[in-house]
Amino acid sequence: MTDPEAARRRRRPVVRLGAAAAALALVAPLAACGADDDGGPPTLNLYYPPEQNLQKVVDDCNAQAQGRYEIAYRVLPRQADDQRVQMVRRLAAEDSGMDLLGLDVTWTQEFASADWIREWTGQDKAEVEQGTLAGPLDTARYQDKLYAAPKNTNVQLLWYRKDLVPQPPTTWDQMISAAQQLKQQGKPYQVLTMGAQYEGLVVLYNTLAESAGGKILNEDGTKAVMDDGTVQALDQLKRFATSGVTSPSFSNATEDPVRLEFQSGAGAFQVNWPFVYPALQEANPDLAKQVGWARIPGVDEGTPSKVTIGGVNLAVSSYSKHPELSFEAARCLRSAEHQKFSAINDGVPPTIEAVYDEPEMTEAYPMKDTILEELKDPATRPLTPAYQSISTVMSAILSPPSGIRPQQAADELRDAIADALQSKGVLP
Repeated sequence: MTDPEAARRRRRPVVRLGAAAAALALVAPLAACGADDDGGPPTLNLYYPPEQNLQKVVDDCNAQAQGRYEIAYRVLPRQADDQRVQMVRRLAAEDSGMDLLGLDVTWTQEFASADWIREWTGQDKAEVEQGTLAGPLDTARYQDKLYAAPKNTNVQLLWYRKDLVPQPPTTWDQMISAAQQLKQQGKPYQVLTMGAQYEGLVVLYNTLAESAGGKILNEDGTKAVMDDGTVQALDQLKRFATSGVTSPSFSNATEDPVRLEFQSGAGAFQVNWPFVYPALQEANPDLAKQVGWARIPGVDEGTPSKVTIGGVNLAVSSYSKHPELSFEAARCLRSAEHQKFSAINDGVPPTIEAVYDEPEMTEAYPMKDTILEELKDPATRPLTPAYQSISTVMSAILSPPSGIRPQQAADELRDAIADALQSKGVLP
């Protein structure tokens, strides 16, 4: 068996190139793909992650355009890393066949710093900012300028067994204690969440750090800080991992296996994204009736958690031949009407606050008030063009959580993040 401490202290010998430089090495096999100039309406190519009913939104926007443009939905791969690689390669090749881009919220700063996406200005900017939640908007900015339009967002919730736990815990220590008591009583007790060496572990730690008042980077994202709050979060993560209430597979757990384990009845608590709820209703309706939801617990008593947000931002490629039409199309795709449709039909939480008040949202999103509560006071992951490198070294240093030595890990994270910010970030 691998020693947890030895596994945690990874060597970091490979120097990472900046996004643009790395991508240029990959573009040779790709030919730039431009829209056909056949005399018809311009084709606007939308590169976006798989979303089951997005084509209906595209069709509606095309109808509203009345022949001025035609959006073509080009479905990206399902895995986020594969999505990013495809877009980076083509943008580095200055591919004019890319118009609209669906970016993970952690990519906006990277793509803006590489001059791959256009700034939103004037009326386009004003319309996007009007009524949009502040947290998602923060992920769409770079150097105080808006470079993308938040289309949908996401936050994790605490899912708990109401038949086992009368009231949801408000701190992680309360949750650990409740789980330990259930374990002593021979009842389902596990606290299930993501602990594998990947982005899900970074999201968990970022939520703990922000909830403890910690800062990983300074305000402008240029310096590694790793203050006392981040050390407290490391200590909390270590205590959780060694408390005897996690799944035996915690250090290898990702979103869907966590969902399946809770769905099987093994857990009393689950920290996961809202997709788990409709899946639970379908797979185990009896258990679903016993499951409630709440804000993710905080670190300190009396201080609510700050929960890390996800989601997708819409950007306009710098190489699009039709930038004005692309901005217009993006506004249509993320309009309040279409965000409501996507929330109800595809389960993606809206970024426009007023949509949560729509009557149809109550049935589709019974947990919408809790989601909105978290979204109004959220945590964002470090907003920096170097985030991909930072995330990689963070997940390596945090894994496995049971091997964390809080102060030592904080010092190691500070050094590794500082290297990544200087484009010396290294991949383990």
